[in-house]
Amino acid sequence: MKKRHQQKLIVLTILLLSLFNIPIILLFDAEISVFGFPLIYFYIFVVWILAIIISHIILKRFYE
Repeated sequence: MKKRHQQKLIVLTILLLSLFNIPIILLFDAEISVFGFPLIYFYIFVVWILAIIISHIILKRFYE
């Protein structure tokens, strides 16, 4: 794997660390439900799924 692809994964990791930070997560702690799920759970799972998809794209497209 080339250096620039590793850098993309590092940037993704730093972004995830900031998105899963407690103050950011607590912004979504409300009495609102999305598709029957509380907003905080919906936020966590959407960010998690997007991280998996983005890392899969980076690894599949740029893996050499």
